[in-house]
Amino acid sequence: MPDLRQTRKNIKTSLAILLGVDVVALVVLFSPLVGSTESRRQELNQLSVELRTKTRQVEPLTNMPDKVRTANRQIEDFYQKRFPAQDSQIATEFGKLAKASGVTIDQAKYPVNVKDEENGRLDPVQMEAELSGNYVSLAKFINALERDDMFFIISSITLAGEQKGPIKLQMKLETYLKAGA
Repeated sequence: MPDLRQTRKNIKTSLAILLGVDVVALVVLFSPLVGSTESRRQELNQLSVELRTKTRQVEPLTNMPDKVRTANRQIEDFYQKRFPAQDSQIATEFGKLAKASGVTIDQAKYPVNVKDEENGRLDPVQMEAELSGNYVSLAKFINALERDDMFFIISSITLAGEQKGPIKLQMKLETYLKAGA
């Protein structure tokens, strides 16, 4: 038979220890070192606001691998749609836009292209063109050129004309070819 006095003594010792821990916890809770309930509540609110702010800052980084794959796919699509692989595609597109706008190409030059290794996958193509037409058709042509799927950058435009007859337009522009094409 177990000794009940020893068990009772052990239980009393355990209760005394637990009571001591409770007293220490109450002292810590109400001591000025820890702060008042209101100051702890304010600190909790401040930390909660900080957590929400940090969560919002990090939110754009969620699903980053999917976003990178999507961006890479969009870049490839951009290169496929906007940059030709052959010089003839540039001339064809330029002529198509001129014809659709009612503009006549008097002369178009493609100066020697300098290969620029720093551009990576693109080689620049400089163009100079002399066009003629009425003001409205030239404006439509410039608008169509800027909105076309093929990537054209207009560097300069010079207008000239006579009292009677079509308006002459000299244009310098740049586009790009896929490197190695």
